[in-house]
Amino acid sequence: MDALSEVLKTVRLDGAVYLDAEFTAPWCIYGKYGSASVRERLGDRHIVYFHFLTEGACRVRLVEGGEAIDVSAGDLVLFPRDDRHLMGSDIRLAPSETEYLLSTADATDPAFIRIRHGGGGMPTRFICCYLASNRTTIRPLIDALPRLARIPIGDGHSSTLVRELLRTGVRETHSTAPGAQSTLAKLAELLFVDAIRRYVDSLPPGGEGWLAGVRDPHVGRALAALHADPERGWSLDDLARVSALSRSALGERFAALIGEPPMQYLTRWRLALAAEALREGGDAIARIAERAGYESDAAFSRAFKREFGVPPAAWRKSR
Repeated sequence: MDALSEVLKTVRLDGAVYLDAEFTAPWCIYGKYGSASVRERLGDRHIVYFHFLTEGACRVRLVEGGEAIDVSAGDLVLFPRDDRHLMGSDIRLAPSETEYLLSTADATDPAFIRIRHGGGGMPTRFICCYLASNRTTIRPLIDALPRLARIPIGDGHSSTLVRELLRTGVRETHSTAPGAQSTLAKLAELLFVDAIRRYVDSLPPGGEGWLAGVRDPHVGRALAALHADPERGWSLDDLARVSALSRSALGERFAALIGEPPMQYLTRWRLALAAEALREGGDAIARIAERAGYESDAAFSRAFKREFGVPPAAWRKSR
């Protein structure tokens, strides 16, 4: 049991590989990779975009600023918030708008687009993926990630297998083989989860934040327990026993890494789950309030409004 796995279970990820891109030097692109068809299908769910380079190399930088990073075959480039970015063999060139490239690409199948663009030199190829998730429950993970991350998938056996599966899936999509899209969707999820695990392992010691808490042997156990059974009537004593620390030591360590005490974190997580239940299900508000640990609708409504700005009934209606 671990907190990252429990969160990923809760957010109900829907993955897809939606773009097969080949750029030849010199090239530079500017924009977001989120296509209109993707957003139309997924509504207001949070969408994470990432690119897996299968060949070549390029540079990437957020348009809003920050350092340019070099990426090459075997790297995954992650955009947790779909920020505008520059990407190319030379990002000092006048960039082409990705929205235009997408609108003129081969979109015979609107769920899987192919782009071929550039000056005819050395090629860089990558597969673009997205994952859609529940907006409120994915927040701990998204808030803990940088706006742009390079995550080396590497050259090990499992990485080679993932690359070969992606190439096979793309080839099958070209030939409209049955089941190719389902296979690619599962591969998008596999790539994302594997990349996040690698990112957590690469974090330097002594850091702060939710992912540092996940990796901490004591706080990680407490987080995993809370996410595995959020409806349980947890006490600080219970969590201290799970984490193998004293009450005071757990409270101090948890707050230092996560930024708030354990029971406050649990309250916010329960409210996030309640928000998703209101959005997606037909359960009575009283039942949702009970699962969130509130004995009265009024107390639940006040807490929910403090967290999300509107009472539960208005939240459900707006969604």
